[in-house]
Amino acid sequence: MKKFKCDVCGWEYNPAIGDPDNGVVPGTPFEKISDDWTCPVCGASKEDFSPTE
Repeated sequence: MKKFKCDVCGWEYNPAIGDPDNGVVPGTPFEKISDDWTCPVCGASKEDFSPTE
């Protein structure tokens, strides 16, 4: 599963870790996160994330 990075603050979403503090369980691919989820650091929208390679 791909990791995604916030274009605003640089926080990285790692699907192996998820974002449990905000209801995203470990193992959740970025594409499966709800569209109203936001970056836990800066509040940027899901649209403000880019895949990392």
